[in-house]
Amino acid sequence: MTLELRGIVKRFSGFELRIDRIVFEDNRYYVILGPSGSGKTTTLRIIAGLEIPERGSVILDGRDITLEPPWRRNIGIVFQNYALYPHMTAYENIATPLRVKKIPEGVIRERVFEIARLLDIEDQLHKYPNQMSGGQQQRVAIARALVKEPRVLLLDEPLSNLDARLRIEVRGFLKELQRRIRTTIIHVTHDQEEALAIADEIVVMNRGLVVEVGSPEEIYRKPRSMFTFTFIGLSNILPVEILGVEGKSLAGFRPEDAEIAGEGDHDIEGVAETIEYLGSRKIATIRADNGSRIKISIEPERAVNIGKRIGIRIKRERVLLFNIENT
Repeated sequence: MTLELRGIVKRFSGFELRIDRIVFEDNRYYVILGPSGSGKTTTLRIIAGLEIPERGSVILDGRDITLEPPWRRNIGIVFQNYALYPHMTAYENIATPLRVKKIPEGVIRERVFEIARLLDIEDQLHKYPNQMSGGQQQRVAIARALVKEPRVLLLDEPLSNLDARLRIEVRGFLKELQRRIRTTIIHVTHDQEEALAIADEIVVMNRGLVVEVGSPEEIYRKPRSMFTFTFIGLSNILPVEILGVEGKSLAGFRPEDAEIAGEGDHDIEGVAETIEYLGSRKIATIRADNGSRIKISIEPERAVNIGKRIGIRIKRERVLLFNIENT
């Protein structure tokens, strides 16, 4: 399976989505990541056939499906609110796509129970949506999308309605599900940690454009743009001058790429302003003598007093340089 978006343009009032080219390969877990209004959900809806672009093509396995209705695309989608039919049991919700295709009832029953076993919801099949938890409703919605054996599964903000602990559990469930069904999943979210934890490839979007595409490690450690660097995770930015290069550049590094240093062994000195305890680590915000605020990661057991002067050493091999004109 290969899905390609080529030369896509879609305009709304005050907004334009413009995608030159993205290729989604078979048996991969993709996450489209971006802030609100970046165009990620519109991109998903164009793939599903719920929005038609003004220009460009959606190509599935070499076939142009741009103008095909959703029901002909063999693409499954799970909406953010799950969109289960409230008057139907879980079994009936899952069976609906097959009944629309007029598949024999015996085959439907076999397929529904097969997908229910895969998603561990056999004991929920007799229940109505209002009798299930949010996590159970989500699995029923995924089962309904998967029962028709789609070439691609689309997930629109699938974890946004779950509490923090359940989000972590469902992240692992979705990753394992993709490995078992061997179907390409395209998952939309604004949550950076979620994207890093679950994706094989991350598509970063901002203001209707694809900023860059890469593995989680590439996106976090070696981003090509200042937007990606500052949007994903905590970051520090300092203006620098590079010998032989006109104008100013920006140096970026992560809190874990700096450490408290002793006298005479530091790159920057400043005063500790705040300490955030995060369980496995602390984040200290240092007001540097040059006026910059720098966040560093320190061990949770290390004591740092507010107002204390601190020297910071930066791991120079981890520093990223950005052209100030391309920020």
